[in-house]
Amino acid sequence: MRSRAEVSAHWLISGSGAVTGLVPEDLRAWHAGAGRWGGVSDVNSRSIGIELYNRGDHPFAGPQMAALEKLLGELMVRWSIRPERVIGHSDMAPGRKDDPGPRFDWRRLAQHGLSVWPERGQAPPVSSSGFDDLARRFGYTAEASHELRLRAFRLRFRPRAHGPVEAADMALIADLAARFPVDRDAPAA
Repeated sequence: MRSRAEVSAHWLISGSGAVTGLVPEDLRAWHAGAGRWGGVSDVNSRSIGIELYNRGDHPFAGPQMAALEKLLGELMVRWSIRPERVIGHSDMAPGRKDDPGPRFDWRRLAQHGLSVWPERGQAPPVSSSGFDDLARRFGYTAEASHELRLRAFRLRFRPRAHGPVEAADMALIADLAARFPVDRDAPAA
């Protein structure tokens, strides 16, 4: 059954860490809107939506992050989800969604094996098209301008960075694209 408001999620985690189930995991929730990640253009039907209570102007509370880590660990085992497939709304809908936002601790999740984090390596030449090619290889495939794609990447991996693409952006996205290409399991063309 389709939600009238077309807004829902499978799980909600409060600031105090209370976890509330909203939609059974085997049913579709409407948390992603028209998001896209890699070759998946209907993210709602291929994902588990988790909403975190946070206004965006303060860090995520310790109990909330601990509850998220526990829930994510369980979901990843139950549904065979790889860490590189744990993404935020801002990743799959650049410019339309910006959560969980710049104060979310993605590195903490990666340290627990619940997401990925780039390692700084050799930076390819700095260019907008080069960045976009690597970003698409990692998974940023939503229809978006270069600026929105760069902003989404930075929200997650370099939240204090601004301006045009830099060598640091290139080094990080090159590492992510090399280690975690979104369609690595797709059959060769």
